[in-house]
Amino acid sequence: MDSSLPCLILFILIGLIKCSVDDHHRNSTFHYDYCVLGAGPAGLQMGHFLSKAKRNYIILERNSGPGSFFNKYPRHRKLISINKIHTGRQNREFNLRHDWNSLLSDKPDLLFKRVSSEFYPPADAFPLYLSMYVKELGLRVRYGVDIGRIRAVQSSTSRSYVLTDQHSTEYKCSVLLVATGLWVPQEVEFVGSDLVEGYESISTNPEDYKDQVVLILGKGNSAFETAQSILGRASHVHMVSRNPIRLAWQTHYVGDLRAVNNELIDTYQLKSLDGLVEAHLERLVIAQRKEKGNGRSGGKEHSKEKKGQLYVTLNKYIQNQEEKNVSDVTAEELPGYHIDNFSMRKPYDRVIRCLGFRFNFSIFDSSACPPNSGNARGRLPELTPWYEGHNTPGLFVLGTAAHSRDYRLSAGGFIHGFRYTVRAVHRVLERRYHSNLWPSTKLLTTQLQSWILKRVGEASGTYQMLEILGDVILLRGSHCEYVEEFPLQALPQFSSISGHEVSSHGLVVLLMQYGKKKIDYLGRGRAVTDWTKAWKSNFLHPVLYYYDTLPTEKEMKLRPHGWPLPRPKAIHHMVEDFLAEWESPISHIQPLRRFLEHCVQTDLRAFYAESCFRSSLTRRKPPLFCRQGYLKQQGVAHSRVLRHHAHGSGLIPTEEDADTSGADSAFSNYLAQAEASVSSGLKLDF
Repeated sequence: MDSSLPCLILFILIGLIKCSVDDHHRNSTFHYDYCVLGAGPAGLQMGHFLSKAKRNYIILERNSGPGSFFNKYPRHRKLISINKIHTGRQNREFNLRHDWNSLLSDKPDLLFKRVSSEFYPPADAFPLYLSMYVKELGLRVRYGVDIGRIRAVQSSTSRSYVLTDQHSTEYKCSVLLVATGLWVPQEVEFVGSDLVEGYESISTNPEDYKDQVVLILGKGNSAFETAQSILGRASHVHMVSRNPIRLAWQTHYVGDLRAVNNELIDTYQLKSLDGLVEAHLERLVIAQRKEKGNGRSGGKEHSKEKKGQLYVTLNKYIQNQEEKNVSDVTAEELPGYHIDNFSMRKPYDRVIRCLGFRFNFSIFDSSACPPNSGNARGRLPELTPWYEGHNTPGLFVLGTAAHSRDYRLSAGGFIHGFRYTVRAVHRVLERRYHSNLWPSTKLLTTQLQSWILKRVGEASGTYQMLEILGDVILLRGSHCEYVEEFPLQALPQFSSISGHEVSSHGLVVLLMQYGKKKIDYLGRGRAVTDWTKAWKSNFLHPVLYYYDTLPTEKEMKLRPHGWPLPRPKAIHHMVEDFLAEWESPISHIQPLRRFLEHCVQTDLRAFYAESCFRSSLTRRKPPLFCRQGYLKQQGVAHSRVLRHHAHGSGLIPTEEDADTSGADSAFSNYLAQAEASVSSGLKLDF
């Protein structure tokens, strides 16, 4: 008997067992409370919160590792998310304002700076960071699962989602959290679009563009990133899109063109062969020239043209309109025949499409597919203010794909923004499915001013997600409840989403916002320094809105144009600060205190022990600071004899001598200019 035969039989048996196990997995169904689709930064961020809460979840990833998008994109391998390591501060929350790549966790050292110290880091560093994040937090990720279909299953009592992968394995969950990002290239259909190269497949070797004339469709960061990489090799680089460029430092929107990529603006404005053009891409035609016809652009010039070059013309000049897929044109169909100084009259060696990406709607069954949002020309799904798909209860969208809620307004499409919206979604889930209240901090009213100053000085969530996430302060008389980073557009549903009730004392909402006036942001007079004109601040600054009742959905819809919230009972702008440190005693702290006194209708000044002792002897009700601090809310025992003696000695003023007229005139005028209602005076609670 051959000695190798037993080994062969053993291998066959092992193979049969393995195949049997694989077939079992391929035909089985796995059940989870939460399914997170995608192991990119948003999916892993949600995985951390679910893991911390000890929930039954799984993260499904089609590739072999986390953050696979960054293995390819950006194509020229430099991130434009800043990585500012040295801030001069040790405050971790403050430092996250300037760290746009790290995810949130309970480990203070689990930060992106461990894999890169560069201000604009290499893209290859990000998958390394995400792998480290998964490993150190022990997140449950299943790789190699390519979900091809998602459908909803409705029972008499509940709704669930079933995800089917490439092996027909099913994953059933009560809540589906879609964190797939945007990776499907955005395309525009026009005649000749098949002759265009895509950003996703172009060569990244600058030598391949040597002495070529290149036309780039698009003027976003991917377009300028591509242009910048070939500026030193291509002879001409032209860029065309529907709109003029929008610079991030002018619009304050991080998704607009960043300075790190905009060298072509210099070469255009200084007339060095490069240029920017505006045109509707749908009206363009990209074609090759037919070898017939004698037009104005023929003759000697035509003989210099390279074979296979591409021409740009317009739909209206094409003679055979019924031929939608025409691939070549005559001289009479070129715009130069009709307009001799047409911007793009010269032929191009390459035309490159750099129009960004869109959400992948194709994997969703009709029962589970969220509708297209009106924002971003339908590239994103339409969501509720708490990031749940419209008409798809239990399906939430996270990360870049959830940017429809704040498109061109805030940073929700980027890591430094959506790490906070993901946390907000997790808090929504904890309330809805596990009856846990939105986290809050209970404070004495006398502590409120200090807490607000702490938040505006260091908080990163409201700083990055300006006008989208805000702190809600529930006033309750002598104390208050501080709820951090609530989705502002969901304010009418605050009580049901957070589990906290609004009392008759009202609420204050704290958020960050820019001024609404269009100015020259590098010109003289761009900054406001006078606190009485704080409402004219142009740069990022804190704003407080006071409401006596919760705004309604109708009020939210009818709010003034450009306002993040409906018109309040009173509003307070903290004047912008060059250092972004709102702690100056006169310009920041005193106006804030007077506004809060207006809201809570009591004196919020701080007193020394001697003053509290005097007040306890001379006033029926000492200031709130003394009652909650020095006197520990005990007060002074009532005594008619003591009070009569105090009157006689002049320690207690008579009613004629008492001045309760309230705030100084500058503060009242300031509130009036800010279009806030102002009482005739502050009712100090003495």
